Amino acid sequence: MAGGRDAAIDTTQQGATDRVGAICRALRRAIVERAVAPGDRLPEDALGERFGVSRTIARQALGQLAGEGLVELRRNRIAVVATPSWEEARDTFDIRIGLERLVVARLAGRLDAGQEAALQAHVDREEAAQRGGEPGSIRLATEFHLLLAQMTGSPVLERYVGELGYRCALILSLYSRPHSAECAVAEHRALITALVSGDTSRATALMDHHLDAVAERARIVATPPRDRDLLRRLAPYAEALG
Repeated sequence: MAGGRDAAIDTTQQGATDRVGAICRALRRAIVERAVAPGDRLPEDALGERFGVSRTIARQALGQLAGEGLVELRRNRIAVVATPSWEEARDTFDIRIGLERLVVARLAGRLDAGQEAALQAHVDREEAAQRGGEPGSIRLATEFHLLLAQMTGSPVLERYVGELGYRCALILSLYSRPHSAECAVAEHRALITALVSGDTSRATALMDHHLDAVAERARIVATPPRDRDLLRRLAPYAEALG
């Protein structure tokens, strides 16, 4: 009997962990696609209602995102989308550049045909997304770098490139930095070519230039009025969870 209870507890705990992970993925996407913006409040009860989970599950998801720097936890259990300072923003991009140099060093001359095809297919989706508006384009551009990190086979690189990539997307949202999808596509294709050729120096230089350009390709612009209804803004992300 004890073994059966333990198995049931393990199953319940795994189910809760899976739900927390799913909500984290949905909220990361909502942040990257600017459905929620820096400073927006993320009430546990509203998230629980929208995603069909308990406040405890919602709180755990917010805690995980806080650990990644995407959410700030304030007094009285108030959570908001993080608002990093400009100094933090520049440091984040600088650290990301250094980290992705390791990715380039691991992959240069080592990509197989399947990996090259997967990267090219992803950039094809980026190119197609140019017609669909900026938010989706930013997400795909971020996911290109996550795909590179996954191909290294290093869980550590994959984790930290992912965290920094999403944090950079948040920073772009905060500072209203316009994303040039056309430039990103061209730079990603050039990077793939350098990696396949095994030219580590060129691939590193291209990655440095690309990420620095993402940080600097910007100006402060007026943002259009936004829907104030958090539940309505998060609806597509909740529906995507099934």
